Amino acid sequence: MKNEPDELSIDHLAAAPHQIAFWDGVRSFQVRNMFRDRFQVGDGVLFYHSSVKVPGVVGIAEVASGARTDPIQFDPSSKYHDAASKPEKPRWLGVDVKFVRKLDRIITLAEIRQHADELGEFALIRKANRLSVLPVAPHQWDLILSLE
Repeated sequence: MKNEPDELSIDHLAAAPHQIAFWDGVRSFQVRNMFRDRFQVGDGVLFYHSSVKVPGVVGIAEVASGARTDPIQFDPSSKYHDAASKPEKPRWLGVDVKFVRKLDRIITLAEIRQHADELGEFALIRKANRLSVLPVAPHQWDLILSLE
């Protein structure tokens, strides 16, 4: 899960009540469908800081809830407001994520790219990937964490 640290960083998550935060503001139907159809409570999350000088994996979290309605879609003051979404038929979902641990160091995107052959088809290093939530196969998870 990629996020800009000024919105939700690994440190914000660690400091949140019960170390749980709602992953809101996703405005991609593909990601919404992943939340709804693929995410299970307890799934591991590689927490990735994006839009920073050195992007990379900074921590581990886990999915702490099933998909539920993202309330900020109804808030006109939010940059994630969606006037077409209605409470009786919401468009956007999110999930709670729970802090597991901060990595000892950032596993940078540059490092991850150096292992492209071993990672195989890995969405994070595919050109033109813009999604904030990406699938990670077990061997990819293991390889990335072995770089720590």
